[in-house]
Amino acid sequence: MQTITVSVKNEDIKDRIIWFLKHFESEGVEIMPQEDIEDLKLLAATRKEKSIPFSEYLKNEN
Repeated sequence: MQTITVSVKNEDIKDRIIWFLKHFESEGVEIMPQEDIEDLKLLAATRKEKSIPFSEYLKNEN
């Protein structure tokens, strides 16, 4: 897996980029805020899993 960080200053452009990337979710692309990456890594370590889909992490957050 490769992680790419994109910084976008314009909110409208950010929304368009996310809309575009969502079309690739069925092919394994995950979109998540940078702040949540560290939380996800810690969660995966406690479960002794290499990684889990971010959508599953959000389901179990509550």
